[in-house]
Amino acid sequence: MENAGTLYVVATPIGNLEDITLRALKVLETVDLIAAEDTREAQKLLFHFQLKAKGRLVSYYRDNENRRIKMLLEQIQSGKNVALVSSRGTPGISDPAYLLVRAAFQAGFRVTPVPGPSSLIASLSVSGVPTDRFSFFGFLPRKPSKRRKVLEEIKSSGITAVIYESPYRLLKTLKDLLETAGNREVTVCRELTKKFEEIKLGTLSELTEYFSGKVKGEFIIILRANQ
Repeated sequence: MENAGTLYVVATPIGNLEDITLRALKVLETVDLIAAEDTREAQKLLFHFQLKAKGRLVSYYRDNENRRIKMLLEQIQSGKNVALVSSRGTPGISDPAYLLVRAAFQAGFRVTPVPGPSSLIASLSVSGVPTDRFSFFGFLPRKPSKRRKVLEEIKSSGITAVIYESPYRLLKTLKDLLETAGNREVTVCRELTKKFEEIKLGTLSELTEYFSGKVKGEFIIILRANQ
């Protein structure tokens, strides 16, 4: 659309700030607005690279996306460029980024990806299991009936499964996978690119025992399909 701005979907570091791309820095420096899933995280990032934050940061997260989309589209319509960032990594993975992207497309605006870090891809690259085909399940449902349904889907999918998990439910998820899918090979990644990064490859029973104590951090589980 003539004279309208652009929506940039910008990947930001998942931990180590040195992983940001030069292009991402340039975009974040020059856009008029930055729509952030977590404005505190975005502010830390901008401060670290000495980029202006005041007057440019607006929140965009699950629960406020409906009212924010209208405002952001109006800004793009007026000729302003907007960068969309998630709390960490690439927007659109387990966050509401797609709603704004979809609305921008429907309004006829230009949408441009600024690729970079992704915890999903980073974990697969160091998993040590086949990654030519995989399914991403995000965080498993908490409701027992929905959770069982997803676990059965993982069991029968026939391809590598990737799951996000918090430290509070990691052990339960590993036990549920062991009970449902059997003692398969699994890789568990903790705190990727951060100070206490840890990557463990083993069977579900081995890693269930390994992580049976108190654990901290953000986790990604990569479960190998039945061989």
